[in-house]
Amino acid sequence: MSPALKRRAEEVLRQAKARRLTLATVESCTSGALGLLLADAPGATEVFHGGFIVYTKANKTVAVGVPSALIEAHTAVSREVAEAMARGGIERCPADIAVAITGVAGPEPDEDGNPVGLVHVAAACREGPVSHIERNFGKRTREENREMSLDAALGLIEALLRAINSPGEERKIDRGT
Repeated sequence: MSPALKRRAEEVLRQAKARRLTLATVESCTSGALGLLLADAPGATEVFHGGFIVYTKANKTVAVGVPSALIEAHTAVSREVAEAMARGGIERCPADIAVAITGVAGPEPDEDGNPVGLVHVAAACREGPVSHIERNFGKRTREENREMSLDAALGLIEALLRAINSPGEERKIDRGT
């Protein structure tokens, strides 16, 4: 992974720690790369709970509870499924924020006809709406699409952290503790 992504992951962890928030990942096309990126950053043990790798449709259903009917209706690479993955992650681990990535890294379109480079990223918090972004990076290499997906996911986490509250303010997320 690029040095820029590593630095960005370190900054995300620093910001989460400053806000006393923890993170988890739910990944499909990135195959756990976001989790690795976060786990490799200094201070990860204080902020990062871990993640789910849900590469197949079946595992999205079994591991994080994405309804198979939702996948059938919208395909596995959709806003609806990304949001369900994020909600499933937050329901199944003690993290404050779960970020989910689903997409087509390539080299060919997926079995549902979704094009190479299409990615949906969603983030869920214990309270509040689920955030979502869609990107279409085009027909690039698997590695390029994965790196760009990681960049998009880190950007969504950064935006969410900024929106939640500033360091030192009373936390607005209920951890259930």
